[in-house]
Amino acid sequence: MPSNYYVPRLIETGLVQKLDKAKIPNFANVMEQFQDPVFDPGAEYTAPYQWGTTGVVYNTETFPDAPKSWSLLFDPEVNPDHPFALMGDGQVSLGGACAYLGHGYDCTDPEGWKEAARLLIETKGRDTFSGFTDGTPALQQLARGVTHIGLSYNGDYLFFKDEDPESFATLDFMIPDEGAEMWVDSMMITSEAPNADMAHKFIDFILDAEVGAQLSNYNYYASPNAAAEPYLDEVLTVPPVQPSEDDMARLRFTPSLEGESLQIFQQLWSEVQSR
Repeated sequence: MPSNYYVPRLIETGLVQKLDKAKIPNFANVMEQFQDPVFDPGAEYTAPYQWGTTGVVYNTETFPDAPKSWSLLFDPEVNPDHPFALMGDGQVSLGGACAYLGHGYDCTDPEGWKEAARLLIETKGRDTFSGFTDGTPALQQLARGVTHIGLSYNGDYLFFKDEDPESFATLDFMIPDEGAEMWVDSMMITSEAPNADMAHKFIDFILDAEVGAQLSNYNYYASPNAAAEPYLDEVLTVPPVQPSEDDMARLRFTPSLEGESLQIFQQLWSEVQSR
């Protein structure tokens, strides 16, 4: 169940096989936007499992008038005093910097990357930078007041807010207006799968309307299953799990990199981490 940016690599290396849609009748339940994804045209190899967004989580008491912007992280005038964290996923942090600089979250231009890398190095040099922290640990730091701004996933944020409403009472999730990441984890079958028929049955099971809803109701992530919508808990049909139309228009998939582009990115990200 790889994330979208990794799918092309698996296809190109021959590690996965095409799906037999005749064995997955419930594929018809999939939302239109996931039936022809840019990372797998025609969804020949993938069936969507869950999707979500990566956004900024911040303390609303510290920042009662917080801008809906990456400036909360990258502009020292907006946040001069309070500790914050970036994400250890290089493409997310570099993508956020690219978006803030006007190059778009899904920028693949090396010059845009270089400018974003310089911004990240400057950001790391601020006294209030607490490090690179991913997902759940970032939320735990925010809940304890160790940091006041961080990056995390909308489903994780909502899950922990429901589990510990007191600690998360002052925390909010925001999709910056400059753009941010939308991701989808997909079900794929390995090329040497010993029981591909059972794998197809499992995918069809997950894409059942009620099963798809049970999955999202359990883990707080958005369902790519249009037929599941009547069975979803109400909290999953509104932000932050289901972004507003305006926010949806600003979301982009993280680009899948290869060859020279991947090498340039890796070099830049290594420099950001080492400085």
